[in-house]
Amino acid sequence: MPTRTDTFIDTLVAQLEPVRPLKQAGGLSHALAAVLAATGIAVFGLGLRPGLLGGKLDPVFLLSSGLFLLLACAASFSVIQMSRPQVGNHQTGWLWATAMAALLPASALLIWIVSLASGDHPSVDENGWVCTALGVALGLGMAVLLTLWLRRGAPTSPERAGLLTGIASGSAGIFALALHCPHNDIAHIGLWHGLAVLVSALAGRWIVPAAIRW
Repeated sequence: MPTRTDTFIDTLVAQLEPVRPLKQAGGLSHALAAVLAATGIAVFGLGLRPGLLGGKLDPVFLLSSGLFLLLACAASFSVIQMSRPQVGNHQTGWLWATAMAALLPASALLIWIVSLASGDHPSVDENGWVCTALGVALGLGMAVLLTLWLRRGAPTSPERAGLLTGIASGSAGIFALALHCPHNDIAHIGLWHGLAVLVSALAGRWIVPAAIRW
C-alpha cells in the first residue's frame, strides 16, 4: 500500500517537465550578438570616429577601447558561468579585467590632480554626459540578453550576477561608442566613458536580481 508520503512524491514528480540544459556556447553567442548589434548601431547610426577609415589610430583609443572590450568579455563570460553553478567554480577573471579598466579613470584623476598642483586649471568636458548616456543605452541589448539567460539558469548569487550584467553591458556599450566618439584625451575617456560602466553596474546590481528571481 502506498503511503501518504509516496503519494505526495508521485504528485511532485508528475508535475516535473524536462528542461533544455544551458550550453556555454549559446550564452557566448548571445553576448557576441549583443556586442555586434551595439557596434552596428554606433557605426551606422552615429557614424565612425574621424580618421578611423583612414587608418589613423590613436594609441589612447586603442588602449581604452581594448580594455573596455576585454572587460565586457570577462564579465559576460562570468555571468554565463554563474547561470550554471558548479562546485569549485570560482570566476575571478572579471576582477582582473575591472582592475585594468579602472586604470583609465585613475589616470584621469591623477592627471587632474597634477594639473591642479602645477597651477593649471583643467577643464571638464561639459558635454561628456552625452557619451555616458549613449554608452549606457548601447549596452541595454547586452543587459536584456544576459538577464534572460540568467532567468533560464540558477545563479546562486543574484546580486553579483546583476552587478556583472551591468558591468558587461556598460563595457560593451562604451566599446561600441568608442568607434564613434572623437575624443582621445584620457580625462574624457576615464571620466565619462568610465562613468557609463559605473552607472550600468549600479543599475544592474539593483534591477537584475529582482528580474531573475521566480
